[in-house]
Amino acid sequence: MTHNKGFVLWFTGLSGAGKTTLATALAADLAKRGVKVELLDGDEVRTNLSKGLGFSKEDRDTNIRRIGYVSRLLARNNVGVIAAAISPYRAVRNEVRRSIEAEGAAFIEVFAKCPIEVLAERDVKDLYKKAMAGEIKEFTGVSDPYEEPLAPEVIVETDSETIAESTRKILDELERKNILSIEGRSGNSQDEMAVENVFEAA
Repeated sequence: MTHNKGFVLWFTGLSGAGKTTLATALAADLAKRGVKVELLDGDEVRTNLSKGLGFSKEDRDTNIRRIGYVSRLLARNNVGVIAAAISPYRAVRNEVRRSIEAEGAAFIEVFAKCPIEVLAERDVKDLYKKAMAGEIKEFTGVSDPYEEPLAPEVIVETDSETIAESTRKILDELERKNILSIEGRSGNSQDEMAVENVFEAA
């Protein structure tokens, strides 16, 4: 499978919902199909591109705009971009969408949906429990807002789907939008079948 134009797959969702896990699996899958792809992970961006930013709304928006800017530059040079960041505020996500679509690249919002009770159970660092106890301030979904997408292109329900099922939904959307050709599609590959339903705190 190949693609002709750049595109941006934008993963949004609460901490631990599986964004990084899915994005990493998808990047590997696309690379195998010959797609030139770059993965922008929220934690890595904060360490490098957004070092020094805090977690106020202004700083969060600045972080997302920076990821959006890099995504736009890559996409207009025919690179497939996978961005995985909580990106809690709807307005700035839509702002990033408009800037990328203005360059002629596709923007596909992927909502990693998972109940907060499940996220708290998955959380090996007990961040949710600490946030609920008031020990962590500005924690998205607990003491800070998270605005769910109103009309995402793809919803993956990571509490009930395997990684393979979720990535298949996203690949189907890429094919539906003619970003990937359907030629050579193999259905459930052995690699996909081997992936268990294990979403990390990502």
